[in-house]
Amino acid sequence: MKVGLGLYRHMLTREYYDFARQAGCTHVVIHMVDYFNQGGSNPRNNQPTGSRYEPWGVAGDPDKLWAVEELKRIRQEIEGAGLSLAAVENIDPAHWYDVLLDGPQRPRQIEKVKTIIRHLGEAGIPVLGYNFSLAGVAGRFKGPFGRGHAITVGMDGPADEPLPRGVVWNMVYDQTAPPGILLSVTSEELWRRLQRFLEDVIPVAEESDVQLAAHPDDPPLPFVRQQPRLVHQPHLYQRLLDLVPSGSNALELCVGTIAEMSEGNVYDAVDQYSRQGKIAYLHLRNVTGKVPHYRETFIDEGDVDMTRVLAILKRNGFEGVVIPDHAPQKTCAAPWHAGMAHTLGFMLAALAVLESSSWHYDYEPAPARSS
Repeated sequence: MKVGLGLYRHMLTREYYDFARQAGCTHVVIHMVDYFNQGGSNPRNNQPTGSRYEPWGVAGDPDKLWAVEELKRIRQEIEGAGLSLAAVENIDPAHWYDVLLDGPQRPRQIEKVKTIIRHLGEAGIPVLGYNFSLAGVAGRFKGPFGRGHAITVGMDGPADEPLPRGVVWNMVYDQTAPPGILLSVTSEELWRRLQRFLEDVIPVAEESDVQLAAHPDDPPLPFVRQQPRLVHQPHLYQRLLDLVPSGSNALELCVGTIAEMSEGNVYDAVDQYSRQGKIAYLHLRNVTGKVPHYRETFIDEGDVDMTRVLAILKRNGFEGVVIPDHAPQKTCAAPWHAGMAHTLGFMLAALAVLESSSWHYDYEPAPARSS
């Protein structure tokens, strides 16, 4: 098992790479999407949050794809700092909004996604994380809710205000869109769109030796902003995997999101999907509560026993990368750095204990459910 750190677009510098190494990381997961672009309530000193209904920011240039040379340069800079590049996380909404919306630009945009996958393969980047979602990560808010009044994120009730036109995946893709709202679609229609997407791109991913890794819906409610969600319960990950069985159809498993779900058991989910070898990489985040009322917490508190999660992964032979997801911000001159350093220290200590020959952590998975 490897320990890594997720870095946003503006963090792809030697300073942040050195911080990752100093904190004990061997790998990084990078974000090429600038979630903070022109975001009125989305400062760059924290995870992207926006406000409850305000989008994160404005999507990128629809005609500018990530070039092979750019990706290779970033990978080489990361390797030059003594790290390995494990994955690129998320696709810019500007490049695939009509794939999500099933709009008129879909044929052109699905080719863009295929090109992005090919470019990652050529650049030697093995994983592309994605989240097939209309509303995206919406309906949350931040405040001093953490231990010692640390700034953290949570949810306090459903997010039912409809999506305006020109917004998808919680980002603005069309600043000139006319007034109005995006009409709701059914859950089955969104699953149909996902299946079509996977059928189109998985063969390209297989040819490029790239895994597509699906993040569950966060917040994991059946509907957010009057639009359906896909993986809002743990068992729905299996439905996603079964749509197009392939070594390139994998998961970006987020422990915090699964813990927020109203059904299931986070330990059973980690066990089930790690035993299948379907986790490309994993987010660690602790929470208290369930949707639609929860708070993100420091990793060493909350409802999830993180050492138990890591023990299950170790028992099942998981050899991928584990990264902190979000962390509360500490009261100091470098709140993001301090929060991440705290999380990484906990992770490294827990893994060291699990590697000790004197340590044994019992875990009995739930009986397998018949399909």
